[in-house]
Amino acid sequence: MPICSAYSVPSPTATRRAGKDMLISELQTPVLLVEQTALRHNLDTMTAALPGARLRPHVKAHKCTSLARLQYANGHRGFTCATIREVEAMAAAGLGDDLLLANEVLDTRRLGRLVDDGHRVTVAVDSAETVEAAAAGGVREVLIDVNVGLPRCGCSPDTAGALADLARRSGLTVRGVMGYEGHLMLVEREADRREQTERAMELLLAASADVGGELISAGGTGTYTVNTWAHEIQAGSYALMDTAYQQLGQPFRQALFVLGRVISVSSGWAVVDVGLKALSLDHGLPRIDGAEVWFCSDEHTTFRTDGMPPPAVGDLVRVQPAHVDPTVALHDSIHLVDGVKVLDQWPVDMRGWR
Repeated sequence: MPICSAYSVPSPTATRRAGKDMLISELQTPVLLVEQTALRHNLDTMTAALPGARLRPHVKAHKCTSLARLQYANGHRGFTCATIREVEAMAAAGLGDDLLLANEVLDTRRLGRLVDDGHRVTVAVDSAETVEAAAAGGVREVLIDVNVGLPRCGCSPDTAGALADLARRSGLTVRGVMGYEGHLMLVEREADRREQTERAMELLLAASADVGGELISAGGTGTYTVNTWAHEIQAGSYALMDTAYQQLGQPFRQALFVLGRVISVSSGWAVVDVGLKALSLDHGLPRIDGAEVWFCSDEHTTFRTDGMPPPAVGDLVRVQPAHVDPTVALHDSIHLVDGVKVLDQWPVDMRGWR
């Protein structure tokens, strides 16, 4: 009996149907898996909570236009992007109805070409320099990015109105404001998250009163239930999930795994071929059901096996990453699976910046 359901080795000759089905045991590890049932549950659960334009899915979490098409089919026609490459790939995939680049950039010429081709592209601005860049590159619409407590991008709320005036004088349409309460995404108690989100949104609403426009854009997977002030929520991680967000008790299921193989077994521990080059540790160690992860190195994850049925060399292990976004960005493709059966292979076609 294997250590837990997290890993096992199905027999290809026993389970392959007439040679037609690919099994996860045939994949070269490490490799990304997405469980179809969990993915569909997550997409439909979020759509029920935030239908249509209430959700502007953030594609940086999965960087995969095949998955974005499922979100589009669920009625979400506006998307959030983190890079120019993501905007371009979404437009090329026919998903360019309303794309928001929620990052400041200083060269928007590639975005301007997309606008000329008929795609709707909006860019975040928080300074005179980014306003100038947007106008010079041919972007026609902007959101004023406001700092609501996360020490990253965003102008001070009390300068947002003046920046919007500058954007309009530069020939740009100001659609409204955005602010990311990213520092609150993993606040453990929902009541605390709600209270702190309200304070952050008070800043954004004050800026919105000065800026004008029709949009107040904010939020993410961690605050989607408590942020009732923003018109649209920029959630992304909900689709695939990770162990950091699982701790919040949200209704989403773990859909993303990095599949590996046990390559070494010793007295009390084992090693799987999934390491730092296959998953991100910025939110902590990954999880293996039924085991205790000790540490990760470049190509390996070492986990404790004392007191458990020991794994064998060659056993498959589903490693659950703590942070979905940078983990997906390390891989070329995603394998959509149903248990041990591979259903499809999707390219992670929004990777990179060029």
